[in-house]
Order: sequence, then C-alpha cells, then structure tokens
Amino acid sequence: MDFLANLPPLVLAVLKGLAVICVIFPIAGSCSMAERKVSAWIQGRHGPNRVIPFWFAWVPVVGPFLQRLGAFHLLADGLKFLVKEEPLPGQVNKFYYTIAPVVAIIPALTTVTVVPFGAYLDQAGQVVPLVLANVDVGVLAVFAVASLGIYSMILAGWASNSKYSFLGSVRASAQLVSYELSLTLSVLPVFLWINTPDAAGTLGLARAVAFQAQPGFWGGMWFIFLMPASALIFIVALFAETNRLPFDMIESEADLVGGFHTEYGAFKWGLFFVAEYSHMIVGSGVFILLFLGGWNPLPWLPLSTVAGWLGFAHYPLIFGIVAVAIFLAKILFFIFVFMWVRWTVPRFRYDIVMRLGWRVMLPLALVNLIVYALAIWALQPAA
Repeated sequence: MDFLANLPPLVLAVLKGLAVICVIFPIAGSCSMAERKVSAWIQGRHGPNRVIPFWFAWVPVVGPFLQRLGAFHLLADGLKFLVKEEPLPGQVNKFYYTIAPVVAIIPALTTVTVVPFGAYLDQAGQVVPLVLANVDVGVLAVFAVASLGIYSMILAGWASNSKYSFLGSVRASAQLVSYELSLTLSVLPVFLWINTPDAAGTLGLARAVAFQAQPGFWGGMWFIFLMPASALIFIVALFAETNRLPFDMIESEADLVGGFHTEYGAFKWGLFFVAEYSHMIVGSGVFILLFLGGWNPLPWLPLSTVAGWLGFAHYPLIFGIVAVAIFLAKILFFIFVFMWVRWTVPRFRYDIVMRLGWRVMLPLALVNLIVYALAIWALQPAA
C-alpha cells in the first residue's frame, strides 16, 4: 500500500482505471453467459453447451466438462463483438449515435471507484477499507454519477431517428427519475442512524460497514434487520434503475423491439449491456455495504473476530483476500437473484410501473424516512 501511495498521481490514476476495466469487463461478460445458463436451468433446458476450441476438445474430462458448462461461449461472444461488422444506419445522427454507448459505459465504470470491495487490518489493528477512491461522500457520488447514465439512453433513442428507439428513451427518462427518488430516500435512515452526535458526519460506505461490525446486539446487527423497509425499497428501486425484469419497459421486446438500442449492434450494443451489468454489480455492492454488513460474514460476527479465531488477523494480505472473497460471494449471489427474478416474474405494464413508483414506492419511502427520523430523535440522549 505504501508503494502505491508513493506512485505519481497520473500513474496511479492509470493503474486504477485499468484495474476497473480488467475486473468489470470480464465479470460483465461472464454475467451474459451466466444469464443464459440460469434461464436454461429455470426453464429445464441445457443452455449454451456446444462451443469448444478444436485444440481443447482433445483434453479428457476437463474439456467436455467446460463445454457442457458453456465456459467457451464467453470467449466466442467476446470475439464476435470485436470482429463483427459495425452497422451504421443511414438515418441516424452519426455523432450522437456513436458516442451514446461511450456515455453509457463511463458512469458505469466510474461508480466502481468509490465502492469499497474489501478491507485489511493495519499495524494498529484498525480495519482499513480497500477502495480506489476513498471519498467521504461515497453514496452521494454513486447516485450522482450513476444517474448520468440516463443521458446515454436519451442520446441513443434520439440519435437513432426511430420511433421505437425514441419511445424507449422517453420511457427511460420517466422510469429512472421516478425510482431514483425512492432509491435515494431509502438510504437516508441508514446515514441518520450511523451519524451519531459524537462522531464526524459522513456519507461514506465504509463507515456503514464499520457501524455494522461494532460489539453488542445493536452494534453488530445488519441494517437489513434494523431497517427492513429501507432494504425492500432499495432493492425494488434497484431493479427499476438497472432496467431489469419486471421493470424493463425501456427495452420491452413485446412492443418496442429493443427500445433505445434497437438500431445498435456489434460492439456498440455490447457496451450498453456491459454498462447494464456494471450497474447491477455496483448496485448490489452498495446494497451489501449498507444492509448486509459488507465483507463481514455474518450478523454479530465481524471478519476481524473470525480472523482472530483463525489466526490470520496479523496477516493483512490473507485478511484482505478473505474480505474480498466474502464481498464477491455476496455480489454473485445478488447477480443470481437478478437473473432468477428475470426468468420468474412476468413483465409489468408501463402504467403499473409508473403507478408503483409514484403511488407506492415514493410515499412508502417518505413515511419510512419520517418514522426513522422520529425514532432516532427520540433515542438521542438529552443534552
């Protein structure tokens, strides 16, 4: 860590950017293949299980196993997106049509930098979060930057000069604004709770994890048990914000062909879906940090306690690897939940989506905020 801290700022920024790309792109590509395997398992099909390189087909046991698992389809998909001809329809506004996928991927990758993904113990025994940009306004930065992704959908729909694409972009602007309000209001009780009068105020995500790892019954309780309504509002709004079923009215195939990306193909189309999976990963990470204890394995059982039992508390590298593994396992579980819901729950009608956002989610989020604000005020000790 001292070596990284002493690097020139430009070199450090480049390394952080490459780290984000090298992690998010493979995970997003794997999610694409996992989506098809999960849908196949749910529907009683085999799923992708045909592709295998000729030079790997002769490997006994391992080759057929990876082929049935569909692992080589990830390689085939990536190669296809790279070498496939890039279509450029004649009716589009070429400049905005081209930059729309780039506008989609930049916020998706930028938000990763402020999300802690693990921790290690320093020489003083303090838990130090692993995060590329340890800012004190972490959750605010995530919401502010992630909301910029809506401009890519509006640009793509308008620049495509197609009615289907334009309707998809109009739906995107209405739906995402509707659920951003509930999403933001749902996390306010968490930060009202952790910003005690005797501590410095913060919107940092690492502070939320540290608060859920304190000793005692209330200190070690995860916020999903303490604030279940906030957790429910957040996860439902997250489905809508990431454009996942049953809220995928932005690209509803039944009436909009493909929505805002109808006129896109090849690598540009792939960038839109890398952005979607990136938002799923970041959203799941924020939910885990706020409501599921982050890298702590169980409620009332912080990782530092487990490290003391197993004897690796004084080994920062091992502690960090375990913390990252726990956090990644929780994210993979939530990615599976996203896919499970997609292939289980039917798509809502557009009027139902909007009614749910404005008449159910927003009033519920406001009432939840008021109730916890009053409860926190009542629990404050008298001055």
